[in-house]
Amino acid sequence: MGILRTNTLSGIGTDGPVFDGVTRLDTFGYVVPPVGVTSDRTLAGVTTAQGSIRFNTDSQKLEFYAQDQWWEMVIDTPNLGRGADTGAGARGVFGGGETPGPALTNAIEYITISSTGNSIDFGDLSGTRGFGTNGGVSSSTRGLFGGGSATNIIEYITISSTGNTQDFGDLLTTKQWFGSCSNATRGLYLGEISQSNTIEYVTIAATGNAVDYGDLTVGRSTIGGCSSSTRGVFSGGLHYPGSNVIDFTTIATLGNAQDFGDLTVVRYSIAAVSNSTRAVFAGGANPSTVLNAIDYVTIATLGNAVDFGDLQSSGKRFGGGFSSSTRGVFIGGLAATPYSNVIEYVSLSIQSNTVDFGDLITATGGFVASFSNAHGGL
Repeated sequence: MGILRTNTLSGIGTDGPVFDGVTRLDTFGYVVPPVGVTSDRTLAGVTTAQGSIRFNTDSQKLEFYAQDQWWEMVIDTPNLGRGADTGAGARGVFGGGETPGPALTNAIEYITISSTGNSIDFGDLSGTRGFGTNGGVSSSTRGLFGGGSATNIIEYITISSTGNTQDFGDLLTTKQWFGSCSNATRGLYLGEISQSNTIEYVTIAATGNAVDYGDLTVGRSTIGGCSSSTRGVFSGGLHYPGSNVIDFTTIATLGNAQDFGDLTVVRYSIAAVSNSTRAVFAGGANPSTVLNAIDYVTIATLGNAVDFGDLQSSGKRFGGGFSSSTRGVFIGGLAATPYSNVIEYVSLSIQSNTVDFGDLITATGGFVASFSNAHGGL
């Protein structure tokens, strides 16, 4: 058996040394794979081989190359079932919103995404408020409610438990009718009711105030936001009479959003969900007609949205949404008959209409903040 011990190999071609046959690494230490940012995946003059492995410092995850694209290695699966749940699995959480009266609520509810059934009480926000399209961002452990009803408060929960929120920090400005998205590290807040183009962010694991991130391509409100682990995607919004713009940004960097493509129709107050590859946008209004349309895009590419299916409930706007790696769930909203208690879902890999999931504890006109511990950004 040959043994190779060296700190330097020189005179090798651009592909590096090749070890043919069975190669064994006999060590009690560890092996360090290639490390780099997303843009380092493609090197001039080098063809990526099937089965290649690297560590991405943007997403902080191992990834491998197969079927002519890079994939993230999944090393954990949320399993948060309790005795009160109808099944174990990823958890979707939503809070606040407008209820019949109309009146704003401080209630927080949750569901187990892999099951079906009605929502369950989680706890309370620090005060009653509505958020607009969304004000929720999350990692696999922590969920944040930001802004809403002209406040700049950010508060948080631990998703695997139940209980009331705790103080996190403040947004740069008071805001409502805005959008949001997140990966495992950062949460982004997009636009607001004055149709601002601002983007600000927080580091989810560390309490503190939001920081300026950059600008949207077009200032607008009620934006549908979702993400992969590397990219945030922001759809539509209210830029009178509406917008069909889809923007994107690389979450790990700071700077302005860039153009991604267009929605199938101009609309605002969209519920957006995603897994690691696909972003799905449901409902909205154009400009006063309530829609049941669902579109989607492939997050890693650029281009216009494609028809996915329809909401099974009547069209609605200002609804909430969250997802696991396989399911996108849409909740509440202002329907043709206001204040929906409907929960419905789609399988993200299959273009189809939604299927009934269950009911909210209380019908809501939307304006909730929503998130999950298993969305596409994780």
